[in-house]
Amino acid sequence: MGLREIENLSGSGVLTTRLDAVLRWGRRNSLWPLPYGTACCAIEFMAVVASPFDLSRFGAEVVRFSPRQSDLLIVSGTIVHKQAVILRRIYAQMAEPKWVIAMGACASAGAFYDNYCTLQGIDHVIPVDIYIPGCPPRPEAVLHAVTELQRRIDAGVPPRSQRTEGSA
Repeated sequence: MGLREIENLSGSGVLTTRLDAVLRWGRRNSLWPLPYGTACCAIEFMAVVASPFDLSRFGAEVVRFSPRQSDLLIVSGTIVHKQAVILRRIYAQMAEPKWVIAMGACASAGAFYDNYCTLQGIDHVIPVDIYIPGCPPRPEAVLHAVTELQRRIDAGVPPRSQRTEGSA
């Protein structure tokens, strides 16, 4: 239900909906991101939350640095095997439902760091909902990923962490 439809109903003083629709609406419009930045993509994420791009327009302006207060983990940068344990622990501390965005080529697939110490994508240790290509990706790509995540939440698509074998 959009804002105009809600405004049209305001004259009657009664609004009927389903509980799951209200929960999805609230989750979609109040994402609390936890940035896990290790390299240059983290600098691009700072641009995303700054005023020229303004992530707050999409309801995700409250950046948290505690996994217990976050529902969106944005991993930006190169992850080495020693950090994988830390990343897995941070992910485990987040409450359900939780989503993960792999920002950039390094977080998505290890990029050009094809060596013994670099993790070749964070999906080897935690489930990823959305991948953002680029090295580093432009802020518009991050905004697109956030709006795509909002579309999935609105459509009722469960996070990757809650999906079972064979589901979408």
